[in-house]
Amino acid sequence: MTFCICLFIVIMQFLWKYIDELVGKGLSIGIIGELFFHAALSLLPLALPLSILLAALMTFGDLGEHVELTALKSSGISLTTIMKPIAILMVFVAIGAFFFMNNALPKSQVKMWTLLFSMRQTSPTLDIPEGTVYSQIPGYNIYVKRKDKERDMLYNLLIYDVSSSNMYPRIVVADSGRLSMTEDKQSLVLTLFKGAWYEQMSSGGGVNGMSGDLYRRETFHDKEILIPYDANFTRMDDETMRSQYVGKDISELRQTIDSVNLKVDSAASVLLARLRTQPVCGMPIQRTTFKNGVPITEPVHEVAMDKPIDINKAIKELPPSEQQQIINHAMMKASNAMQDLQFQGYTISDDNFVIRRHQIELMKKFTLSLACLIFFFIGAPLGAIIRKGGLGMPIVVSVMMFIVYYVIDNMGYKLARDGRWEVWQGMWLSSAILLPLGIFLTKKAVNDSAVFNPDAWLNILRRFTGLHQTRKLEAKEVIINEVQTDEAIDMIQALKASCQQFLDTNPAKQGYLDYWQRGYDKNAIKSLSQQVDNMVDYLSNSRDQMVLNKAMDYPVIRQLLTYHPTSNKPVGTAIAALFPIGLPAWLVGLRHQKNLRRDVNLTIKTCDQLVAIFNGEYSREMEYNDTVNNN
Repeated sequence: MTFCICLFIVIMQFLWKYIDELVGKGLSIGIIGELFFHAALSLLPLALPLSILLAALMTFGDLGEHVELTALKSSGISLTTIMKPIAILMVFVAIGAFFFMNNALPKSQVKMWTLLFSMRQTSPTLDIPEGTVYSQIPGYNIYVKRKDKERDMLYNLLIYDVSSSNMYPRIVVADSGRLSMTEDKQSLVLTLFKGAWYEQMSSGGGVNGMSGDLYRRETFHDKEILIPYDANFTRMDDETMRSQYVGKDISELRQTIDSVNLKVDSAASVLLARLRTQPVCGMPIQRTTFKNGVPITEPVHEVAMDKPIDINKAIKELPPSEQQQIINHAMMKASNAMQDLQFQGYTISDDNFVIRRHQIELMKKFTLSLACLIFFFIGAPLGAIIRKGGLGMPIVVSVMMFIVYYVIDNMGYKLARDGRWEVWQGMWLSSAILLPLGIFLTKKAVNDSAVFNPDAWLNILRRFTGLHQTRKLEAKEVIINEVQTDEAIDMIQALKASCQQFLDTNPAKQGYLDYWQRGYDKNAIKSLSQQVDNMVDYLSNSRDQMVLNKAMDYPVIRQLLTYHPTSNKPVGTAIAALFPIGLPAWLVGLRHQKNLRRDVNLTIKTCDQLVAIFNGEYSREMEYNDTVNNN
């Protein structure tokens, strides 16, 4: 079902692209149907990966939405086992896609492009509009003021005949007329009534000072004009397109690539040999002698000179006319050599373009099969993660994913076609980018990772940006380990001592070089964070709501990279030496360190308040004062 939907979409795109070349040609339904059949086969490489992606998303999304994946996993069946039968099916689909690309697609493309070029050359059906100059008949421009469709008559005709080689058009004016087609559909018959024919003849030479231009004027009651106009559909020969890269299989493509490569190498060798044998400054570099009637080519040895020759001085000593002659001769030889080399370069460039197009078509035979497998391993785990079936969310996700694939693939294709990249790099670019994505999603889906859990991504964002994080505690209905006051106070005092030691050990504001070389002690931060978390976990078993509320005041001690950028002192010194780059990072690190010290001070304050609560010394007035101070 998804394949039919995707194929219909790409066929509609094909229709909108070539609609102007199909409409108004009088083509039969059979011809149009044949074109769309071969177009559907030619567009299958575009529709098949998208349909596999959409089908995998819908299938596994529906299984996840109806909790069937959860039931299977709870029975001991892993996601890889669930995907295994369909993955085997996709392997057979990929193999079938390869044989289709190699055997069936070239024939369909030859038929499609042959029909399309034949339709382009077919003349349009005649439908002369009213009040507009009609120029679809080659060599004629016809203006009709009014039409009578019931009587098939045209009124107030004005015809410009520019079909002859004469520079002046023939003008025909008629009161009315009728246009018809011959039985063989090779000519038009224009029957005119009550009109005149105006024509300027070729110049005949003046006599007695009179002008030599001749004119012709003819009036008629009725007149017939025969206009050549082939309205038949003529199918081109398939051999024209079969010799192109779209009509070849793997063996033919490789044969063409090898032959054109041999041609390019031969042309380059001939050009190199000719450049080597060309004279330098008029002096030949080779000399041919005959010995016993056999020609022998040997290089000309350099002539030893007592001192170098100053060419500019020698030319300036010549007369001005000879100087100009030498300059003109040198410019002419340079221009001829440049034009010759440019022509040879264009020829070799065209051959290289032919090689690239054949190599691109060769790579396409394999990229479709891999694309089918990649999109399955993207769609199946993505559907298991999203857990939404139907046509809503899967269509949105698949279309977005396919747009990314299409843009990357088209970009790689153009880079390979223009010779900016190697052909294999451009054609495998989309697969190289999407394959790691498929592996990542499959791994996350097998491990039941929360890829699209906003809380998980928010925690990662907080970790890198230093955003504040709050705690939430609720009273437990069943408590196994009760909070002991003495033990709680000892843990609080130990936490307070660790916090105070951290503040004393690490300076409030580190210098630029000290920050990059030392930073804050990450082991102390990790230990302090673990102590705070253990303290909160222990106090969460309390039955006193005031203790629970105060325990939520403990801040989350984050372990950011900006606290301690590097553990290697030489590396930190090297980064500090990059002053324009290290300065912004140092400023951000100072801000995060300031926030860390604020959280540590808040931890000490919370410890004092909890001790006061456990000792019964925490009053409403103290709570009010703490709230005012915090605000």
